[in-house]
Amino acid sequence: EVQLVESGGGLVQTGGSLRLSCAVSGLTPNNYNIGWFRQAPGKEREGVSCITSSDDSTYYADSVKGRFTISRDNAKNTVYLQMNSLKPEDTAVYYCNAVDLGQGMYYWGKGTLVTVSS
Repeated sequence: EVQLVESGGGLVQTGGSLRLSCAVSGLTPNNYNIGWFRQAPGKEREGVSCITSSDDSTYYADSVKGRFTISRDNAKNTVYLQMNSLKPEDTAVYYCNAVDLGQGMYYWGKGTLVTVSS
């Protein structure tokens, strides 16, 4: 069974930092691409960042470029999202999403809430 479990969310002031973690089980490291999405109240879910398994290529939404950094630790089968210089508009539930490159299946975590106070 594939499971993605996010952690690290919380309440932080504007300008603060948080590091989100996504622990993956049931998928083989280096055989899935993985990313972070977020959904703010009343808004659609949007992509934030992703990292590939083949060469660790990364992608960032324009709204987080220069502030967020995605990384993965294959030994721990965990992906991280380091979020710096947080803004109130970063407030959202952050979800981890993995794409199994072998099966072509998508998997989602249950999310972790990030609240940035002004």
